[in-house]
Amino acid sequence: MSDDNTDEQIGEETVETGAPDTSESKKDFDLDEIQESSSAVEEDDFEDGEAMTKDVTAIYDIPVQVSAVLGRSSMQVSQLLKLGRGAVVELDRKVGEAIDIYVNNRLVARGEVVVVEDKLGVTMTEIVKSDRGGEL
Repeated sequence: MSDDNTDEQIGEETVETGAPDTSESKKDFDLDEIQESSSAVEEDDFEDGEAMTKDVTAIYDIPVQVSAVLGRSSMQVSQLLKLGRGAVVELDRKVGEAIDIYVNNRLVARGEVVVVEDKLGVTMTEIVKSDRGGEL
């Protein structure tokens, strides 16, 4: 019989009896094959931006929550409990001042309140640039 780390021939079959073959030629071949296929993917898939466009369109149907915040107010619980029908809550914004527009709780724009038929709407007047990593 032979070593534990060699192959033994039994009839027509080869049976591996030890650790897998880790010869340098096999490693180089696999690495070269991976590099060739990955470079081919980069060049072929993103030619003319078609594949990139297909990837981006996959997110178009994801729902997001859009909120237009007129203003904010702080009060004690006792004051909140005294509020009733017809009560006025004073906000921190002045008439005509831009309101904040949030998408999924992230400030993305500022705008003005408008009336669209019988509903309220918002006209965006400023897009807010943000740090991708930081909160606003």
